Amino acid sequence: MGRWRWRCHSCNSGPAPAPKTPARYNGRMFTPSSNDVRRFFCEAWRKRRAGEILTPMDAIAADWIDHHPEYHDALMDADEAVARDYSVEGGQANPFLHLSMHLSIAEQVSVDQPRGIKAAHDALALRIGEHEAHHEIMECLGEMIWTSQRSGLPPDAEAYIDCVRKRVR
Repeated sequence: MGRWRWRCHSCNSGPAPAPKTPARYNGRMFTPSSNDVRRFFCEAWRKRRAGEILTPMDAIAADWIDHHPEYHDALMDADEAVARDYSVEGGQANPFLHLSMHLSIAEQVSVDQPRGIKAAHDALALRIGEHEAHHEIMECLGEMIWTSQRSGLPPDAEAYIDCVRKRVR
């Protein structure tokens, strides 16, 4: 429907302008830069340590950070985190990529998208625990993304769900 959202016929007729994106997102609500992502995780961790009020997304991020004490030092200084290189050549795991994948999987499970991920996740978590289930699902998610990038085709949600289901058995 583009930039207009149509009202219900039983209500006022005619188009209503779509709501504006809040200014604090600065037009990047769904496409944060890697620096934005790094600062987000550092700030969520800072708030958790300081006992400050967390947004729901901050709380989810901080909960996953709690599960990864090996990343705590990397999250202590946002400026340093932004400047740091986590290239494959450097041989270090990228804590921000890892934590972002946890958040992605948590979101997928919460809305069951792609369809079937919630049931596959729940069955896997029941067998090996929530955290390890996420790590297994990450392998499948990474494989799906890699295959899509390599082939130039859209991500294959069915192959992704099948991969997760195979790990339940």
